[in-house]
Amino acid sequence: RPILIIVDEILDYVGNGLDGAKKPELVAQDVAFLRALLDVVNDVPHVAMLVVMIASDRDKTALSAEGQARRDDLNSLLERNGLPATVTEVGDFADILRRRLFDAEPAAEVLAATGALYRRVLDDKSWTKNVWSLIGSEWRGRWDEEVAACYPFHPMLMAIAKEEWSKVTGFQRVRSTIRIFAATVYALQQRGKSGEWVPALIGPGDLPLSDSAVREALLGSGLVEDERTISNYRSLAEIEVVNNDGTAGTARRQDYERQALLWSADNPRAAERAATFVFLASIVGTLRPGRGRGASAPEVKAATSVPTISYTVTDADTVVEELLNPGRGMSAVEILPGQGHNKPARYFLSTRLTHRMLVNNIRRTITEVERDQVIAGFAQRLANSGPFRDLRFVQADLDRSPTDVLATAGLDTAHTTRLVVLDPAQYSLRNGMERPTIEALTVAIGLGKGTQQLPVQWASSAAYAVVNTQRRGLARTLAIEYLARQKALAAPEVQNDAELKATGTKELAGAKEQLEKALKRAYQHVAYLAQPDPDGQRYLDQLTFDDEHSTALDGTIVWKALAERDKVFDQGQFGAKALLHNMRDGDYGKTLSDIRAAFYSAPRLPLLYGGDRDLQQAIHDAAAAGLIDVVDGAGNVVVVTAPNQVNLASAGLRLAKPQPKTCETCGEAVHQGPCGNQTDGKTDTGTGSGGGFGSTGTGTGSETSATKCLTCGKPTHKGNCQTVQSVTEQQVSFSFTRSLLASPGDADNFASLFKTLYMALDERKISYLQGTLQLVLDTETAAELQQRLGELGIHGTTKDM
Repeated sequence: RPILIIVDEILDYVGNGLDGAKKPELVAQDVAFLRALLDVVNDVPHVAMLVVMIASDRDKTALSAEGQARRDDLNSLLERNGLPATVTEVGDFADILRRRLFDAEPAAEVLAATGALYRRVLDDKSWTKNVWSLIGSEWRGRWDEEVAACYPFHPMLMAIAKEEWSKVTGFQRVRSTIRIFAATVYALQQRGKSGEWVPALIGPGDLPLSDSAVREALLGSGLVEDERTISNYRSLAEIEVVNNDGTAGTARRQDYERQALLWSADNPRAAERAATFVFLASIVGTLRPGRGRGASAPEVKAATSVPTISYTVTDADTVVEELLNPGRGMSAVEILPGQGHNKPARYFLSTRLTHRMLVNNIRRTITEVERDQVIAGFAQRLANSGPFRDLRFVQADLDRSPTDVLATAGLDTAHTTRLVVLDPAQYSLRNGMERPTIEALTVAIGLGKGTQQLPVQWASSAAYAVVNTQRRGLARTLAIEYLARQKALAAPEVQNDAELKATGTKELAGAKEQLEKALKRAYQHVAYLAQPDPDGQRYLDQLTFDDEHSTALDGTIVWKALAERDKVFDQGQFGAKALLHNMRDGDYGKTLSDIRAAFYSAPRLPLLYGGDRDLQQAIHDAAAAGLIDVVDGAGNVVVVTAPNQVNLASAGLRLAKPQPKTCETCGEAVHQGPCGNQTDGKTDTGTGSGGGFGSTGTGTGSETSATKCLTCGKPTHKGNCQTVQSVTEQQVSFSFTRSLLASPGDADNFASLFKTLYMALDERKISYLQGTLQLVLDTETAAELQQRLGELGIHGTTKDM
């Protein structure tokens, strides 16, 4: 009768097994036995022998030199005495797996129900267009047959095992797959028994890497070539996908932290399934047979699919996007950009140090303080004053309240328009978090109540640039990205690698550009003191830039926006007529210094684009046009011949409404034609009937010529006038250098001198001051003097002696 001899796992014995026995004599005996057995099989009829071995060119099992020699000897014997044959083909692969893993075939009704369960998703137009048609899913066309052949495994997973894994050198098609699939079935079975979610069909994203048996079966299957790479991927599985107890790992955390959605119960491990497939596609090496490197975007989405329409392609996009997010996603993933719809992006988990991996590791170490400091630095660098004379930045101090920081920032500068940029770390508006900022601004502009009321004089000439709370969040995220790339580029491992350095430089430039753009957009609000109605109440007003190209960091943009609110005059808008329009009756008679101060302190008056220069020009033009008079303390009109002669610091010169012009000849109102009482210098004797200009009745006597001396008011005379015209102001200048230590008595004299100056200033008898004083005095007095100078807007220099 026929006899079949089967020899299996022979290399476990002939290879290293004989070395372990430590009996050299057995080697010769066993090899001699195999030679004899092969000869007998060849000679005796009706006898066949089957030897099962992995091909030597695919076997990566480490053998000793002696074991390798024995295998080569055995191979030569088998090749001489037998014929090679492939044990498994693609057609019977799934059938062999099922027979080896399960006791019985699945029921027909189970197969039919399972196939029908997936039909709606497979036929969905959106899934078809964006996923199924892009992954080469031939199994989809014969879905029911594939389900019947592969159950309980998804045809997509079976296709990967048959068509890709089996072509990797070192992977044993049946043995390795059985180990992986057996461990997977058992782990998922235990999940199901404990009431956890399990898939209807086990897909390529459903191999539970949290189970050590599954993970080690994958890594030890021959898909990964060397021990170092195996160790690296073992770490990546725990860090990036899921750890041993299923409570951590980047992807698993995302599933845990995801808010409840319509599909949450149907697909609670969506991110883990996506990450698992990326892991599977990465461990096969640089290139997947027939696929390329890593997993394509449509394949990853397919791995997350479930047989319910509540989980859409859009949901899959969101899951994958979150998984790849630079800040919250997998750090070791390399993204190969796609090119259009037909060449989608690919994702690959790399075991070597990548720039992305380094950036992600550094990102986790960045503190909020570092983040806020880089934002503050960018804000100061991006800000410009524009037409504002001064640009100020208020640094955050989180140890104090926003109100205290702003109240003590020294912002109340005299005669200066100011753009004040507030640090985003402590100040923002909108999104329900603006109350501390509003309170601080209210106090800063002098509208505080009770103990919060500050003696603020120049609040009207300040505008405050403030970030939007929501947009600040985006800027903070991008600031972390910028910092991480900045630190990564400075790392020695990057500086010493030309490729990493080039990547780091490019990414840092991009991160900087994104941060600048986001920060400009974040500064969306401007706050200022307003009083549109001169008789109304003052209040804190705001304007918001809604377009993406405007920012409160740009002084020019802010100024033009305030001009639309009539808070400021734009360039060329303020002239003589505008000056008169904004003058109230009570403003006439005020000194030039008071008028000047009003344009910086009174919110009813718009701010001037050119500041003092615009005001000087307007006063000059108004006076030249006869619309207004500049008068001295005695009420005499002062002629202004040039704008720079308008001394805005004068406390003696005032603005007055223009007086009626008189004729220089007759002293009456200016008229056309000759004066009514002109006699050409001759004496007119006799009676009159009162018909002359200005007469009231009949009279007698004589009247001299109406021509009078402009100095003394008397009739014109020969020679110089003896009457001296009164002088209302004089210029006094003096200089001195004196040591008061050598002449103690001089201290009293100088005290009297300065007391005289003090009294003159106090009584508004000095209209202009110019000079430089150099004093040597004690430290306490110097500090007090500096404070007084600051109140006057004068910059003083102090140095230690």
